[in-house]
Amino acid sequence: MDDNLPIKQRLYIRFGKFDALIYTSNLDVAKTWERVLRRADLPILYSQGFNTRPRIVLASALPLGISSECEILDVSMREPIALEGLAERIQATSPVGLRIYDIYEVPVRSGTLPTRVRSSEYRIHFEDGIDGTDLQARIDKLMGSDTMLKTKQVKGKPVSINVRSLVHDLQIDETGDLIAHLTVGDRGNVRPDEVLAEMGLANAIVSIHRFQLHIDPE
Repeated sequence: MDDNLPIKQRLYIRFGKFDALIYTSNLDVAKTWERVLRRADLPILYSQGFNTRPRIVLASALPLGISSECEILDVSMREPIALEGLAERIQATSPVGLRIYDIYEVPVRSGTLPTRVRSSEYRIHFEDGIDGTDLQARIDKLMGSDTMLKTKQVKGKPVSINVRSLVHDLQIDETGDLIAHLTVGDRGNVRPDEVLAEMGLANAIVSIHRFQLHIDPE
């Protein structure tokens, strides 16, 4: 390890968002993590300057209302810390709905975590049920199309862009839930609700859970 580097250790914390926490914005989740890590009394590295902030980064923003078991927080330490018992120590200072699953060390010179995220997988459960044959027909129609338009603001003006290539796969699992594999990150983003709207299911009552983040290896 380079002794001249301010970062002496980098940790990835894999965690889940449940209960009321799923309605907490990405910015507020980051603030929650600041409080959690401070209460756990960890040697976190802080930025320099007048308004210092802890060197923590979330892998990927999670849309409001979606639960998850695969979120990742990148934490930089000013001195190394043992991993044994660390998950329990952090969990003890965490709010209801924040579940710690795993903590592991990564090289201090690893690339920025958000730039390595490529896609996410979601499980979409239809609370009132849905006809499987009809759902498969809607899947086939979208996956067989070359176009899925999304409106975004470019220099203050609405512009339609084709995001069909960002939808990797749609499948019905053995329980009848819709599994959606969608691009997130630097290469573009498409949300589960946008896919549902494209399928004509914008008004369906659903619960959505993110269960996998795909990240480029170092």
